[in-house]
Amino acid sequence: MRIAIAGAGKAGRSIARELISHGHQVLLIDRSPDVIVPETVPQAEWMMADACELQSLSEAHLSECDVAIAATGDDKANLVHSLLAKTEFGVPRVVARVNHPSNEWLFTESWGVDVAVSTPRLIGAVVDHAVAIGHLARLVSFDRSATALVEVRLPATSPWADQGLNVLPHPSGAVLVAVVRQGQPTPPDQIESLRAGDDLVYLVTLDMEEALAGLLSEGGQVKTVPAESDSTDPPDQVGSGSWSASIR
Repeated sequence: MRIAIAGAGKAGRSIARELISHGHQVLLIDRSPDVIVPETVPQAEWMMADACELQSLSEAHLSECDVAIAATGDDKANLVHSLLAKTEFGVPRVVARVNHPSNEWLFTESWGVDVAVSTPRLIGAVVDHAVAIGHLARLVSFDRSATALVEVRLPATSPWADQGLNVLPHPSGAVLVAVVRQGQPTPPDQIESLRAGDDLVYLVTLDMEEALAGLLSEGGQVKTVPAESDSTDPPDQVGSGSWSASIR
């Protein structure tokens, strides 16, 4: 696939390297000459331009991209880029980075966003997962379908530890996607029995998260990820003109 990334800062470059390693074609866009350093991601295309301007995006042939990623450190710029990518250039899939949790409610399909990735939420999920075996951690939310990708580490006290996967009940609205054992993801149909410490990855409707956590873990509860901290990355130099809104 051809993928455009608005914002060539640390986040944008990291995403680009990961996508390139999976065989995708990547274009990095940023208006700051300080971050236009092609040798940092030599396999990517680079373009010094404002990712919030129609003319720049037209010159970038954004309409030919399968995915657009708004990965700057500025939520205003990410929203503008997402809206333009979806409405003006018809990009099929738009992913946007949310830097400040208070702005997360704006990152919906109304602004052209198919998937919103909250940096504080992801960090919180990782911490939550690291310190609370048996508790459910939400990894990614999919607003358009009211579903989420979640993960829970099976504790030794779970009634399903050392049981065959075929006897594990699944609540309506929860689909087991993978079992991660010793860092290796495995399709569920290749797992004969569960072990304490297995990470179970589910696609689940939001209203079934608590039921799923209770099923897998004795006394399981859904952890709420704190949403107070700002992104520590400085805003990438992607302009948004005189556009403004009540966004922090």
